[in-house]
Amino acid sequence: MTRPPTAAQRRIVEAADPVTGRLKGTEAQLAALVRRGLAFRHPRPPRDHFLTPAGHRLREAPEDGPGPAPAPVGPAPAASGVFAARTGGEEGAEEGPARLREVRGAWQGLLELRRMTRPDGATDLPCAWERTHLVQAAALALEAAGHRPAGAAGGGYRIRATPQPEAVAVHEPDPEALRACAATLEGAGWQVGEHTEPRTGARYVLASPRRA
Repeated sequence: MTRPPTAAQRRIVEAADPVTGRLKGTEAQLAALVRRGLAFRHPRPPRDHFLTPAGHRLREAPEDGPGPAPAPVGPAPAASGVFAARTGGEEGAEEGPARLREVRGAWQGLLELRRMTRPDGATDLPCAWERTHLVQAAALALEAAGHRPAGAAGGGYRIRATPQPEAVAVHEPDPEALRACAATLEGAGWQVGEHTEPRTGARYVLASPRRA
């Protein structure tokens, strides 16, 4: 059984930046958090350390409660396989401040991944990970911007894969909300266009990550 974090480790986790999850501490302290799956080290200078989703959960947990299970870590929370953006239609989806922090942290991690993989360090265009995880990437951009994903049976956006290469379809029953989703994706580096379903007449947005 994994031992709970020490009091010193909890203090470092609780003192992390509330938005980005950036940590401060000695190299030994931060390395210990990495081994526990509570933090990851950014691979690019200045090589700062950031909380993983498990680290964020520890910060939210009562001090006498059980610690979170260690989670796999990677260069960015959004690409680690731990975090999953809501694509719409999920049942029992998590809500509240903890979820909001997790989403914002994943989005910041994805922007860092863009920066690391571009020779000029720019973050305005999608990276290779986004091109191979189209639905998740588009969903993260929308959820991080505050758009409401559809519930099991309610309104909100739904993102689905399409037969077209490097393209996803964004469905949203409210026309104004659909246009807002399109504007968010365009601002996040996606090429968007509004189309009509031939059978139902419903409007939807087709979005593809831009290359230039």
